[in-house]
Amino acid sequence: MITINNLNFGYQKKNKLFSDLNLSAKPGRIYGLLGKNGSGKTTLLKHVAGLLQPQSGEILLNGKIPQKRTTDVLASYYMIPEEFETPSLNVKTFVKINAPFYPDFNENQFYKYLDEFKINTKQKLSKMSYGQKKKVLISFGIATNTPLLIADEPTNGLDIPSKSTFRKITASSLDENKTIIISTHQVKDIEGIIDTLIVLDNGKIIFNRSLEEVSEKLCFKTVNNPEKNNVLYAERNLTGYDAILKNTEKEYTRINLELLFNSVIESNSKIINEFN
Repeated sequence: MITINNLNFGYQKKNKLFSDLNLSAKPGRIYGLLGKNGSGKTTLLKHVAGLLQPQSGEILLNGKIPQKRTTDVLASYYMIPEEFETPSLNVKTFVKINAPFYPDFNENQFYKYLDEFKINTKQKLSKMSYGQKKKVLISFGIATNTPLLIADEPTNGLDIPSKSTFRKITASSLDENKTIIISTHQVKDIEGIIDTLIVLDNGKIIFNRSLEEVSEKLCFKTVNNPEKNNVLYAERNLTGYDAILKNTEKEYTRINLELLFNSVIESNSKIINEFN
């Protein structure tokens, strides 16, 4: 679905953000793109969407170049941006104007999501709060049923029940032909729905593994002494340490996504070494 080969880019010629960055993403998966502030997450997504031009390298969506902005490519993905402006239109008019660009848009599906988010569809978008606008864009984006859905910080502005609704409708929308990429710094908001973790750090992808692979190699436990028991990484909690251990006993444990992310971006990460 997505292929990036040797991407080079920088907002300043002498200061590259990406140097020979490579990435591939397949249908039927939900990818979590994580990274510290300034690591290049939004910039990478804008390249995938054809909104930025690489200095060199290749980006392909199903074999086509998104930067050419052809109608078939534009109809094949939807991007939910972190920052946006909405027109002074009610929801019905917004749909009437925008839905025709997406051949597989499902209006019933869209209004079902709005109902789950408890959005008043008669209210104008310009009169809604940031969080309400975000719910409309999320609902519309998922209802386009495009092969690729890109979401940049989709849970910003959402309250706790709405974050739960976001996870539910996003997970339910996935099928074998669809790729979803969610970029966020709120790691807990995507726990339980992603199946592949991508970590971007200093303009480089330092980790790109399925959670199945993570479960096979690592286990997550609370321990009293982080110096024992094959501990690879640990953080202090109220009763001991949240720890990542080598999965020598081949047991399944719930993945602590935030702990995993923190362990990956650590200098000389032992976790990354386990996958090399």
